[in-house]
Amino acid sequence: MFLRTFSPRLAGCMALLALAAPVWAQTTSASAPTAAIATSAQPALPAQLQDFTAYVDGVRKQFDVPGIAVAIVKDGQIVLEQGYGLREVGKPEPVDARTRFAIASNTKAFTAAALQMLAEQGKLSMDDRVIDHLPWFQMSDPYVTREMRIRDLLAHRSGLGLGAGDLLYWPPTSYSTKEVVQRLRHVPLATSFRSAYAYDNILFAVATLVIEQVSGQSYADFISQRIFAPVGMDESLVDMTQLKSGMDVAMGHAKFNFTELKPVPPMAWSNNSGAGGIYASVHDMAKWMNVQLAGGKLPDGKALFSEDSQKQMWSMLTPMKISEPPVPELKAMRPNFSGYGEGWFLSDYQGQRLVWHTGGWPGMVSRVTLVPELHLGVVVLTNQESGAAFNAVTYRVLDAYLGKDKKDWTAAYAAAVKKSEGNADESWSKHEAARAKSGKPTLPLASYAGTFHDPWYGDIEVSQQSGKLRMRFSKTAQLVGTMTPWQHDTFMVRWDDRALNADAFVSYALDADGKIREVRMEPVSPLTDFSFDFQDLRLSPAKTAKTSVTP
Repeated sequence: MFLRTFSPRLAGCMALLALAAPVWAQTTSASAPTAAIATSAQPALPAQLQDFTAYVDGVRKQFDVPGIAVAIVKDGQIVLEQGYGLREVGKPEPVDARTRFAIASNTKAFTAAALQMLAEQGKLSMDDRVIDHLPWFQMSDPYVTREMRIRDLLAHRSGLGLGAGDLLYWPPTSYSTKEVVQRLRHVPLATSFRSAYAYDNILFAVATLVIEQVSGQSYADFISQRIFAPVGMDESLVDMTQLKSGMDVAMGHAKFNFTELKPVPPMAWSNNSGAGGIYASVHDMAKWMNVQLAGGKLPDGKALFSEDSQKQMWSMLTPMKISEPPVPELKAMRPNFSGYGEGWFLSDYQGQRLVWHTGGWPGMVSRVTLVPELHLGVVVLTNQESGAAFNAVTYRVLDAYLGKDKKDWTAAYAAAVKKSEGNADESWSKHEAARAKSGKPTLPLASYAGTFHDPWYGDIEVSQQSGKLRMRFSKTAQLVGTMTPWQHDTFMVRWDDRALNADAFVSYALDADGKIREVRMEPVSPLTDFSFDFQDLRLSPAKTAKTSVTP
């Protein structure tokens, strides 16, 4: 079935909060030499990690990841920083410790730190109302608008649904950051304010604007000058647009047409950099982890931020439901508590508190994990959309430092992947079984064409071209595809960009006179990244439907 190899982007990483990521790739891999950076007085690896290179290469092979970079810090020292495999399939350049990857939502911790630093300077309070700094800010509910605090922007408890509003910048759109935030007033709420956890990215766009308003600097300048420079992250960049030819940069990879692993062009997210824009190497991320584990202190003893600020960032604001592992092999991962602080997930493993985050980007996913009481940190950056890979590597490292016996996490995550693939097949089979194959469209094909308007996204155009319907999102260059009849007044749109893995059903509702009243969309696969929030669109005809016919 074509749905077997859907691989989610995990933009906000909610899918990785399940104890296994939903679905990843099959089992071919590129091979390449490993590359490491030696450090003076580098501590020895634990005995359980003496075969670590072979283990990581096995992970790459199992989950079809061209390149992985790993850094481990312990007690303020770098234990390991090393690359494995290739920057890009078909090219000889290896991944090394200085290879930059998109760290995606691991950026959120930098945004949280920036706000806390501004609070320490007295330029804001984390309990200030957002409208104190952005008077024009609006949510769809006046109460939420009035009561939204700076801290709430970082905690995923606003009442928005999972990934709500992500289509305003994912895939890249032509909206500015301010235009994205201004459109929030039309994004519907799914729950009451502060009542439930639901991962979002759009409120980090609001946080980005608050940082700029209060500091008088662009977000990029603030992060570069106030965080990267003092930490020593000399190679890190705030956004893809800062990449230059010849830089040591990994290329992302995804499954095209659900089977073939191919490079994914870099994506700029300049209208929401605070949610996930940063590019960094494990060499730089090791420095960031050491600052975090030192309570905000820099190597020279000065404070980047205070211990009190860190306690706030690492304190649970939003409890999260604890799910059962999807397969028995992952039973050991079930936490006793789970929640979100300010830009960090909080949970436990084998009796140790974890402070961690994941990140997902087109062709790249990553994980940063801190064990504060052990002064231990591990970062895993990858150039394929395989959460299974970075989890298998992370938990091998954690077990080694916790003195646990070796566990075959590669096999455990492979079992979870297999189950997720089976669930995807089952979902598709249900769609097929429910489909009335003889249920032809009610109207002539040309009648489904027109411009349709959603209050928060804007216009989506459907035209008839060469006897087929074509859908185009007006602000998103990548969302262009062909609509084919599915059943009755429902179509399936297949995007021209086959790396998106986000085909969707498009359902028309007609009024009593057979005129189009509304259009709704939903992803075809349950494994489509949640940032394709098609289900939140409420499309209505922007004007009388017109037929746009080309030969």
